[in-house]
Amino acid sequence: MPFSSAFRVMIYSILRRTFPTSASTPNPRRIVLARPCCIGDVVMATAALSALRNAFPDAQITWAVGPWSARAIAHHPAIDSILDAGADMPLRSPGSMLRFVSRLRAGQFDLAVSLVRSPLMSLAIYLSGIPVRAGLDSGGRGFGYNLRVPIDPAARERESEIYLKVVSAIAGREVHSYANLPVADAARRAVRARLAAADIASPFIVAHPGGGDNPGARLASKRYPPAQFAELLNRLSEASEAEVILLAGPGDGELVSEVASRLTAPASQWVGALDFQEIGALAADALVYIGNDTGLTHLAAASGARAVMLMGPTDPQRYAPFTPDHLALWKPVELQAGGAAQAGGADWNWARDGISVDDAVERILAYLLR
Repeated sequence: MPFSSAFRVMIYSILRRTFPTSASTPNPRRIVLARPCCIGDVVMATAALSALRNAFPDAQITWAVGPWSARAIAHHPAIDSILDAGADMPLRSPGSMLRFVSRLRAGQFDLAVSLVRSPLMSLAIYLSGIPVRAGLDSGGRGFGYNLRVPIDPAARERESEIYLKVVSAIAGREVHSYANLPVADAARRAVRARLAAADIASPFIVAHPGGGDNPGARLASKRYPPAQFAELLNRLSEASEAEVILLAGPGDGELVSEVASRLTAPASQWVGALDFQEIGALAADALVYIGNDTGLTHLAAASGARAVMLMGPTDPQRYAPFTPDHLALWKPVELQAGGAAQAGGADWNWARDGISVDDAVERILAYLLR
């Protein structure tokens, strides 16, 4: 029988009083950053990664991340190594917990930085024996950390800004950095060769109509409807005289075909054709990248693209890209309370609640003319 919310709060409160909170981080040598999933959250956490690197330039920084999301950030120049956090995060079985704790112990870290609200992550990092353990404390779930950063789950704050609070607490001063994924030269060369082979010249629009699909979480309600997505692309293509490249993973081929069938604009379908680094490189070279509130849109924005995020049942004040150059399109509407759960249980209707094609086109064209 599941524990009630009140019982969990009582347990967390007892644990918080039981576990010590003294911590000192004068000059950590080996740091582990824990943000295992999902791609959008991992990309948003690159702001904290860069701030951590700036604060401790000589430290060895390891990112504890699941294999699904590691592919998006493994090439980041601020990372020295990757620690496999396991595929079934957040530590849902005793076996996965023991394996993760063992990997943390083997790393001989002197500072752990947790950007996860899970009490199981808090417990795992406590059991690791790492001397200084800094992390988010939402509703008492950060009991395992000895440097706890309180988080109000009702506050409408950007995820990246929340993560930066942890680094600020460690550094003893306010720090800042944007989410960032520098584009690798090899990825840029590979993408430009593919564009040349396909006879695609600038300007071109990159669009990803799918997303909202990570291991353990599928939120199809975050996807702009295919008919509206196609109409949006047709009108933008006509206005900018740009070809369209439709991106998708192998599982979204049917969705891409549905959008493509409604296009009058010249278009190519690149389904499962690029890795994450190449997607970042392609987006950075595009006139504009257009996608839903998904990990790939965050990745595109962090790679330097002019990125447009079509937002529906999630709040842009929480989940818009954390970059200097992006456009989050959202029709203000009352949302279900909470964070990521907003999209999961919302009675969302794009025709009634979402931004219209007319409004989206007008705002995107104005954004491109800035």
